[in-house]
Amino acid sequence: MIKTNPIVKLILISVISVVFVTAQEKPKDFIQKLPGSDLTIEMVGIPSGEFLFGSPDSEQDRDADEGPQKSQHIDAFWMAKNETTWQLYYLYLNREIDSIIDPTAATDVALDVDAISGATIPYVDMSLGMGTSAGLPVVNITQLAASKFCKWLSAKTGYFYRLPTEEEWEYACRAGSQTAYSYGDEVSNLEEYAWYYDNSDDTYKEVGLKKPNAYGLYDMHGNVAEWTLNLYTEHGYGTEPNSNGFYTVRGGSWDDDADMLRSASRQSPSSNWNQRDPQLPKSVWWNTDAGFVGFRIVRDMNPPKEGDFEKYWGPIVPKKK
Repeated sequence: MIKTNPIVKLILISVISVVFVTAQEKPKDFIQKLPGSDLTIEMVGIPSGEFLFGSPDSEQDRDADEGPQKSQHIDAFWMAKNETTWQLYYLYLNREIDSIIDPTAATDVALDVDAISGATIPYVDMSLGMGTSAGLPVVNITQLAASKFCKWLSAKTGYFYRLPTEEEWEYACRAGSQTAYSYGDEVSNLEEYAWYYDNSDDTYKEVGLKKPNAYGLYDMHGNVAEWTLNLYTEHGYGTEPNSNGFYTVRGGSWDDDADMLRSASRQSPSSNWNQRDPQLPKSVWWNTDAGFVGFRIVRDMNPPKEGDFEKYWGPIVPKKK
């Protein structure tokens, strides 16, 4: 019998323990089925961990609102592999499968799906001529409309779904990196991972056509920018949000230059995003001029208390300065 050196044995046990803990921290990927539909949502497990949130002062094209950089802990969660498509959003918009609930669904969330507010049917082509066929990402929706989709999906499935926080979004985008982009700093390689101004031919594309990041998430850079839960803070993290209550958008889009697709880059909506809306007041569901903004969903491993659900599904009132 071969004897193992006690020190070597201790090291082996430690390595095995670390591997075990890491495996436990990363939720297993799963596919979310939607009762009454053939459509599914692929959810990717994102492990817990620490990372540097924001960009360093030395990063090229860095904006002042991307700091100060700080260490941030993120609990494990699930994030959709792809951006939400028109097909998926139409299930919520048309409300044709609301009454079909899976009897084996989870009970993290117990809501009457018929009582959830539905978005208005768009009065013009909200794709702006870019199409709504299979695989194309939904655009021109407001942050409220994206959040209400999450509420509807939660009621349908019994699982708690929501938009990601900025911290979660950047952590998932970086996928362990601290470079300008998830794959490195070289702009010349961006076209392998993203649709943006230089290669998009002025339109968004079917989700999942480019390379994924190290976590297996597609289009975190480019294609369409994505809503988050955070109110935009013009002067950086830790400052008061703008009084207009605009939420932060991440990831850049098919219509943006490369610098806007960096992992730490942030965007704020403006009145130009719905300037052609003829309604007074303007729609709370749709923009008319933001054909570059969509969203993707996340699911918590440990859902919040039922009384806190609406904090994630309803509008946040910014603090008064």
